[in-house]
Amino acid sequence: MERTNILRSTFSFLSDLSEHNERDWFNENKHIYLEAHKHVIEFADSLLDALKQHDEISTISGKKSLMRIYRDVRFSKDKSPYKARFAGSFVRVKPQLRGGYFFSFKPGETIIGGGFYNPDPKDLKLIRDHLAQDDSPLRKVINSASFKKHFGELEGDRVKTAPKGFDKEHPSIDLLKYKSMYTFRSFSDAEVHDPAFLESALDTFLAIRPFFDVMTDFLTTDLNGISLLDE
Repeated sequence: MERTNILRSTFSFLSDLSEHNERDWFNENKHIYLEAHKHVIEFADSLLDALKQHDEISTISGKKSLMRIYRDVRFSKDKSPYKARFAGSFVRVKPQLRGGYFFSFKPGETIIGGGFYNPDPKDLKLIRDHLAQDDSPLRKVINSASFKKHFGELEGDRVKTAPKGFDKEHPSIDLLKYKSMYTFRSFSDAEVHDPAFLESALDTFLAIRPFFDVMTDFLTTDLNGISLLDE
């Protein structure tokens, strides 16, 4: 069954979980959780099928895309056992394609987007080397009307001054500072529950593709444009 939105009942469960984030309450209401989880899987399957018409994705199912609702509280001051949201990701086929699509459904805080969160140090160095040589491909994408319309601007953690090995006066220093690069679009609860939400989510994923294409080029070729995939 194709599901094109996230149900209000799913958000009602998440709101209740946020107020009663404890194991006894969760166990008493686990049947509601399982029903909500089932509906989110149905939506994720529909979104994955739609995305595969436009991109090569290695994620095999909506169920496999979802993150666990259970929190790892071993090293956290917050001992709440559950995450009051449903989230997941779709991974592109590596090493030919780079970038990952991300979604998180939560009352008042739903986001769709993706990018590169804490990339491998070797990959981050290669990205910075490409940017230092020529940042125009990435600037063209993030300054485009489509990118600004969907996401506003590029996000991510940055170093305070300059990364090691790069001049703080470099003309591309604003981009070189990034340690992670990602971007998201927020959706209201009304948009999430609307039957057109699947189309809006897919449109958002497709709007991030040009960013992924530039980053894929950076990560699969050396500074002379020679493929690194044959090494």
